Amino acid sequence: MMTDQKLENIVATLLRTGVILAAGIVLLGGIGYLIQHGEQQPSWHTFHSVPDPYRSVSGVVRAAATLDWMALIQLGLLVLIATPIARVAFALVAFALEKDRVYVAVTSLVLAILLYSVVAAH
Repeated sequence: MMTDQKLENIVATLLRTGVILAAGIVLLGGIGYLIQHGEQQPSWHTFHSVPDPYRSVSGVVRAAATLDWMALIQLGLLVLIATPIARVAFALVAFALEKDRVYVAVTSLVLAILLYSVVAAH
């Protein structure tokens, strides 16, 4: 049986790890981007839309795997967005293991809303 204190410690570790991992990915991408493009003058007169590889999560992951620095920054932001969603999913599993039907139902609804808000953006 999992105690409330143990559950809180696991959730805190999950959130801390997600934020630190996201920050590290963004930092790595930012440093790489500045090394590669730091001397370029920005063109503020023309609008540049989002490149095609960045329009889906799989595209961002593929581009980041090739050390596309902008994609790596975006991947870090996606990890940051996924962190609280993972926390809710973990809570759902914990409540299911405790057989707490009310909290399972409420947490399932919250998770569904979170996932819908992420997926429906496209």
